[in-house]
Amino acid sequence: MSARVRLEIAAGSLASALAAQAGGADRVELCENLGEGGCTPSYGTLAVARDRLRIPLHVLIRPRGGDFLYGSEEIEVMLRDVEHCARLGCDGVVIGALEANGAVDLPTCAALREAAGGMALTFHRAIDVCNDPLVALEAAIGLGCSRVLTSGGADTALAGAPRIAAMVAHAAGRIHVMAGAGVDASNVAELLDVSHAHEVHASAGATRRSAMSYRATLAGLVPDWRQTDESRVRALCAALAQHAMRTG
Repeated sequence: MSARVRLEIAAGSLASALAAQAGGADRVELCENLGEGGCTPSYGTLAVARDRLRIPLHVLIRPRGGDFLYGSEEIEVMLRDVEHCARLGCDGVVIGALEANGAVDLPTCAALREAAGGMALTFHRAIDVCNDPLVALEAAIGLGCSRVLTSGGADTALAGAPRIAAMVAHAAGRIHVMAGAGVDASNVAELLDVSHAHEVHASAGATRRSAMSYRATLAGLVPDWRQTDESRVRALCAALAQHAMRTG
């Protein structure tokens, strides 16, 4: 029987990270502001998550939404965030930066790698908006990244599965290719059949309704929120186990 593909959950809060762990996820990517693709979580969130999680904790290093072209002040912030993660004993950091022409910003990424010390490195979805994904994949390998997160340059990983398959073939075992974006229990088997991805990444989110009885809804101040749902994580784990049995 082949091994089950590993599941990483993009957790946008401490509660989401704990739900990911309870649901059987293999790893958490801790972040915030998932609506803009994710940013670095607060120090308090990191510290409590490190205390409470027994599964590997990786942290997204991204100072804002938008593009991946960073100025000197933003780079300084990212370096400080990586140093915080190292001091807290996090298992890995998730990095990425691009030049204005869409190439990987090697000096910035190398500085982040240096700051990371012995922590594992993931190159994030900046690879999906770079000018040449296979060249960027080689850059991630050269930087010493353990994995790269990608949707294959498409809106969803399933839509980008053929390109993910090309990346897996190009990687030739030198780096793990992790498929993410729109992944859930209903489509993960098809995604793996086409992409041959080594790992998958999902938020497994559901809407949580606010307990407020007085509900004033304004633009940007909607009381309900999205949070990782333990049952959705369990469903993904079950789908991955079934896929492993079928393909073993």
